[in-house]
Amino acid sequence: MIDDRDFDVIIIGGSYSGLSAGMALGRALRQVLIIDSGKPCNAQTPHSHNFLTQDGQTPQEISSKARKQVANYPTIRFHEGYALSARKIDKGFEIATRSGDRFTAKKLIFATGIKDIMPNIEGFAQCWGISIIHCPYCHGYEVKHQKTAVFGNGEYGFEFSKMIHNWTEDLSLFTNGKSTLTGEQTEKLREHNINIIETEVDRFEHHQGQIKVVHFKDGSKTMLKALYARTDFEQHSDIPKALGCELTEEGYIEVDLFQKTTIDGVFACGDNTTFMRSVSNAVAAGTVAGAVVNKELIEEAF
Repeated sequence: MIDDRDFDVIIIGGSYSGLSAGMALGRALRQVLIIDSGKPCNAQTPHSHNFLTQDGQTPQEISSKARKQVANYPTIRFHEGYALSARKIDKGFEIATRSGDRFTAKKLIFATGIKDIMPNIEGFAQCWGISIIHCPYCHGYEVKHQKTAVFGNGEYGFEFSKMIHNWTEDLSLFTNGKSTLTGEQTEKLREHNINIIETEVDRFEHHQGQIKVVHFKDGSKTMLKALYARTDFEQHSDIPKALGCELTEEGYIEVDLFQKTTIDGVFACGDNTTFMRSVSNAVAAGTVAGAVVNKELIEEAF
């Protein structure tokens, strides 16, 4: 056994992608430390969908079950805390936590996710992940044929309205200000009876995150069941960038098909690398990252 501060791999982030990477590495007999601060971005989402065998479970139920299964592998250790910084050392990397602990490993996997930046509209944050949703494949079936709106403008507003129209024909587009749709886009949406509302939103009246009424700044209002929106975001951890990992134009950690970042020995998986935010995608990416890290360790040692 190696020292309890020194590991083959440190995984930062213990949600779906991090646990998936941990399982792959645990099954490969690797000494792994998973550092997790316990603050997943989907904490207030009531149910998770579109993941085989777990459809309709809560995010907490899925992650708790996953953690128990990963913990069955004796070479996996967990550390509850916040990874504060990392530095390159001769034998790999050193991670420092906010509590002052330090750990070293040959390889790093960042499964740190992203942090949503909510618009400054009353009620939006409280409804996020409950009735203000980002993905029709994750949540669309539950609000099918209901009174729905898309919160967006321009190309995104047009394309997303076109998509959501598949789930409901009772659809509006809230541009939250003057429309930037082209004339052709405007005409196409109106052909499909998609109402375009340019008035700015004042607040979302809700009950425990379920939208009841949308109030606009001109005093008008409308009932609503669900709102699709895409928020701005930032990386939940700034360590990858500090290590030199390049980010894409959109702000995701740049990785190749094997989840390798632009820094040797550093991998990333899950929501911090892609706009495809789903449990199934995070689990798949974590499996790839774990398997490829193990392959690199084998090649370096053989």
